Amino acid sequence: MKFKQLFIYFALMSLGLSGCKKANSDVDPDTGNGTVAGDISGVWQKGSTQIIKGDVIVPEGKSLIIEEGVTVLMDTLAKPEFIVKGNLYAQGTAEAPVRFTVDPVFRTEAKKLGKLWGGILAAPTCSELLLDHVIIEYGGSTTSDASTSVKQGLYKAIAGENLPALWFSNVKGKLVVTNSIIRNMQEDCTYIDGGQVIFANNIFYTTGLTGGEAINLKSGCVADVAYNLIYSANTNALKLSNAGDRTPQAYIIAYNNTMVNTGWRRPTAKGGSIWVEATVRVEAYNNMFANTRFGIKRDTKKLEDSRSVFSNNYYYGNDQVTVDQFQPSKDIIAGTNDVIGKKAGDNDPQFVNYPLDNPVTNPVFNIAWDFHLKPGSAALNRGKTNFKRNYSSGLEINGSIYKSPEPASYIGAFGTN
Repeated sequence: MKFKQLFIYFALMSLGLSGCKKANSDVDPDTGNGTVAGDISGVWQKGSTQIIKGDVIVPEGKSLIIEEGVTVLMDTLAKPEFIVKGNLYAQGTAEAPVRFTVDPVFRTEAKKLGKLWGGILAAPTCSELLLDHVIIEYGGSTTSDASTSVKQGLYKAIAGENLPALWFSNVKGKLVVTNSIIRNMQEDCTYIDGGQVIFANNIFYTTGLTGGEAINLKSGCVADVAYNLIYSANTNALKLSNAGDRTPQAYIIAYNNTMVNTGWRRPTAKGGSIWVEATVRVEAYNNMFANTRFGIKRDTKKLEDSRSVFSNNYYYGNDQVTVDQFQPSKDIIAGTNDVIGKKAGDNDPQFVNYPLDNPVTNPVFNIAWDFHLKPGSAALNRGKTNFKRNYSSGLEINGSIYKSPEPASYIGAFGTN
């Protein structure tokens, strides 16, 4: 065989072998850093950087553990989708969160509403998904006919859909999202089509270009949603629906959440704080609504379950237009022991550091803001504590128990410092 032919032969052999490698075969065994595409599982080591060059899939029956301080860097040309058919455990810490992001050069004001990569899409075969001290940002790209999610029938499985930061779809599965931040997304932060679910102690901000909720829960979900701060979601902070007619009926207990400036960037009649519809069963206690568009709003053509309970929620509007939209009516739900005034400026919550005249259409979040309450706030000692949560005993995920937090005697996600 001539030398040139030998060279071509061995080059082709090399390419063939490299094409058979698992994605993790490009991970440095010492640092844990890697360039990744294709199937993934195992452990991504503490403090490592994983560069995602194409769509990745955790196969059914496999698990991926992401340790503290890992940076998952998405290629903005490939716009990868992060598909989970097995289990995913992203376990950061306050000091060293796990971060799903893009190269810093793309984290600009022009890209503040993301769409630079897909999202985390958990198929119905995913039985456990944990996000603890995780940052997800700059995602929400739009699907095409070539998208892996479309080809595999995941999420809405059609071209032209803006992907959420997180989709979960196993009605028998377990999902816990806690101590995490979701920001800079084009569309929904979360879209949950079923499961045993806890959302607790999270922050959502600068999300939604033309639509999008922070927490969007459908039929099949039994969920506790507590101590979340939601700022300037384009549409609702919480969308609670039994749409889809999956079993079990959607049953959500939402308590001690703080919602600020939500709903104003999508000025339609649908909602802007908490939206309930389609026989969803809801209990809503101790929630703070500050300059949100509307109070808790129902779809009058698709009513919530008659067992639903609304109590001890707190409303503040900096102008009369906002206050007027809080007033109970056919579609704005009146709760028991609510704190709601009739004039602009009534019931100032006395946040430690937040300008209550901040324009409601401003999506930019200032991390220096502090939504704790000053001593003397009327929201202190107004909360309801004697109600049950779905997961007071906790959910077991990957051998650890995650409990829904106890309700507080104050209203909102934060008490005094």
